[in-house]
Amino acid sequence: MNKYSIILPVYNGGEYVKTCVNSILSQSLPEFELLVLDNCSTDGTVEWLRSLLDKRIRIIVADRPLSIEENWGRIKSVDKHEFITLIGHDDTLEPDYLAIMDQLIHQYPSASLYQTHFNYINSHGEFIRKCKPMPAEERADEFLKSSLTNAFDIMGTGFMMRSADYDALGGIPNYPNLMFADLELWYRLTAIGFKATAAATGFSFRIHQSTTKTTADDKLQLAFERAVFFLDSLKQQDALSAKVINDQGITFIHHYCRSLSHRLIRTPLKNRNGVTVGGFIKKCKTYADRLVPGNSYNPLADKAVRLAKYIDASPLSRLLFLYFRKIYSKPVYK
Repeated sequence: MNKYSIILPVYNGGEYVKTCVNSILSQSLPEFELLVLDNCSTDGTVEWLRSLLDKRIRIIVADRPLSIEENWGRIKSVDKHEFITLIGHDDTLEPDYLAIMDQLIHQYPSASLYQTHFNYINSHGEFIRKCKPMPAEERADEFLKSSLTNAFDIMGTGFMMRSADYDALGGIPNYPNLMFADLELWYRLTAIGFKATAAATGFSFRIHQSTTKTTADDKLQLAFERAVFFLDSLKQQDALSAKVINDQGITFIHHYCRSLSHRLIRTPLKNRNGVTVGGFIKKCKTYADRLVPGNSYNPLADKAVRLAKYIDASPLSRLLFLYFRKIYSKPVYK
């Protein structure tokens, strides 16, 4: 009986989508459908998919160009089988991915979210590293703690869930460019029951010029802000999660204060829509106060954050920094 839908939103997938689709069609468990949500591709993606003449492939082409949020938002409204998994068009599944998931579902029928371990690959498909290890079972508060402290690697690809649960939650949250949307979605799904993870490796996640790296700074910071507001709302809903946020909220805030500050100084001022490092650092302090009232957090106590603010303080230091980056590719801090 076919109970799995593998859902692939795509726009101009190029050669990556061919590798992705071939990995899906090579599953050792053959009973599934591949549901492709094409966003008006112009590179022959749809024509290539149709040329495969595989009855497991169902293609739904958008009637107009959509944003990434709108295209992924269509997942909620299309017909699906009992279980769904979402995959980026540049990622790949191992041949036994569905078989691993099928066994995991039988082992943990009361779980509400399923996952396998995975590998990171580069743009050429070469192995980079394995993901960080994950426990076999996690409650929502445990998942949240791991997410806030970067104890494991969280990605959009590879998770399996019930279609009914996904639809009941409203689908993937509408974050700008879907940044941080997976944190909220996976938490809410885990909270229905619990998350079960197989020890086996089930897929590969490709690292290259991804949405994370190409998202505009202002959109990324808006997404980060929405994630903070989501965490703040959790404090009113669940006591265990509230404790996690109180204990680890500052860790989460500071991680992104540091990384996004240094991302900002790598972006020319004219491309930032008025966002400055100093302004963002001040926001991070307000976020910390929102999540953990009465805290003593000072972002500028971190020399890497101070350096970013100093570099961004004048046109000359920004210019010198951007020139320095052209001739020296290593990060300026560790």
